[in-house]
Amino acid sequence: MKIDAFTHIFPKAYWERMLRVLPDGRDMHKRVRAIPSIVELDARFRIMDQFGDDYRQALTLGSPPIEIFGETKVTKEMAKIANDGMAELVARYPDRFVGFAASLPMNDIDAACAETGRAIDQLGAIGVQVFTNINGRPLYRPDTLPLFDLVARHDLPMWMHPARGADFADYVGEEKSHYEVWWTLGWPYETSVAMAHMVFGGLFDRHPDFKLITHHMGGMIPYFEGRVGPGWDQLGKRTSDEDYAPLLESMKSKGKRPIDYFKLFYADTALFGAHEATKCGLRFFGVERTLFASDAPFDPEGGRAYIRDTIEIMERLELSPAERRAIYAGNLTRLCRLDQRERTWKASPSTLAA
Repeated sequence: MKIDAFTHIFPKAYWERMLRVLPDGRDMHKRVRAIPSIVELDARFRIMDQFGDDYRQALTLGSPPIEIFGETKVTKEMAKIANDGMAELVARYPDRFVGFAASLPMNDIDAACAETGRAIDQLGAIGVQVFTNINGRPLYRPDTLPLFDLVARHDLPMWMHPARGADFADYVGEEKSHYEVWWTLGWPYETSVAMAHMVFGGLFDRHPDFKLITHHMGGMIPYFEGRVGPGWDQLGKRTSDEDYAPLLESMKSKGKRPIDYFKLFYADTALFGAHEATKCGLRFFGVERTLFASDAPFDPEGGRAYIRDTIEIMERLELSPAERRAIYAGNLTRLCRLDQRERTWKASPSTLAA
């Protein structure tokens, strides 16, 4: 079995609502409109069929984050539409989709917590998806802790997707980021910054077994192991206006270095066909914290290339059969308790007929 742990889709009702709310969307909103298989099931199934009967997908909503669409009243409605649509897809096509990560209106944490409970308890969601920032503000901060606490109580994963647009300039004095630097380099940076805020903010001290899946193999972290390791062992040596010594000493008192906390994240293989980068990330996170994922359907071929290339890399890696099975499906099955969970969502006749 191969479970593609981080694929993107738009349920049709959500897609139509999104286009009404933001008809002239930019950047990633423009990108997603050009991919038929992100919303058209026939196109998606034709692609999936190329990878055999044992290929399945876990579903997450595509960019942009729901919270960019406006006031809480709007984002709450859109999250509900998204999650109802995802649950219907999983219920209709259990031989295609193993489950979905719930989407949340992160501009209202109380509403996000309420939707988390509804999606998991009533719709059978296997976790939740968040983005690396909330309309430019940190994802992990005191007022968002109730969401992390809730997900920890459910003992299910949180999928984390990077978010940044061209309006995030690369230099002072510029109005925008050029050459799509905001995506190519900005997204791995976004992921790494969010991870750092969680590590130094105490997520894994608060919840030692928290299951957070970082998209694209943990951003920059595995490839900057020297800076994350010996570099952050010297936390505070470069800072004049804050005293980080107590924070570092607190970690040392638990017998840990900063790098040890970063290795508690989970990471996926969605690296767009980069073999050496996959090997690097796998060495950093280890087999037990690595999940097979392709980021379909965001490749130049509209959905098949990243799946094909990622599987080819998986088959080239020097892994035992047991290790390969763990990455392909076993780890996600364990994290989400897929072999135990029962899909509880029941669609009404009117919903199924829509």
